[in-house]
Amino acid sequence: MSEPSVIHNTFVLERSYPVPPERVFAAFADPAKKRRWFVEGDQHEVEHFEMDFRVGGREIARFRMKEGTPIAGMTLASAFVYLDIVPSRRIVAASTMSLDGRCFSASLVTIELLPSETETTLVCTHQGAFFEGADGPAMREAGWVKLLGTLAAELRK
Repeated sequence: MSEPSVIHNTFVLERSYPVPPERVFAAFADPAKKRRWFVEGDQHEVEHFEMDFRVGGREIARFRMKEGTPIAGMTLASAFVYLDIVPSRRIVAASTMSLDGRCFSASLVTIELLPSETETTLVCTHQGAFFEGADGPAMREAGWVKLLGTLAAELRK
C-alpha cells in the first residue's frame, strides 16, 4: 500500500497571558505588532508582508530562508484568509503554506480568547492537511508553540 497523499491532524494549544483580551487581540489585529511576533525571525529574511485584518481580508508573508536552515535559499510563503473575527474573542482563518511556489499544506486556525479577572487564556486549534513534502504535524505544532512564546514576549512590551 502506498503512503497517503494527505495527512490530517488537529492539535490544540492553550496559553495564559497576564493581560486583558483586548491586548492579545491587538497583537493579532495590528500589522506592526503581528509582523514583530509572527513574521520576523532569525532563520529567514522577510521578503514581503501585507495584512488586511477583516473578514474576507488576506494576510500574505514571504520569506527567504537563511544559510544553516534545511531549506536555505528557498522561499517559504504563508497566506491567510480571515473567515470570522469577533473583536477580543475569536479569530478564524484558513491558511496555506508553500515552498518555492508549491503548496504543501492547508489549515483552519481558530484563536479563542477567554478572559478571567487577571489574565487571558488563548486557545489555538489548528486543523491541518499536510501534502507530500510538508513539514508535518509535529513540526507545525512546534512552530506554533514557538510563535505563542514570541507572542508572550510581545505582550510584555
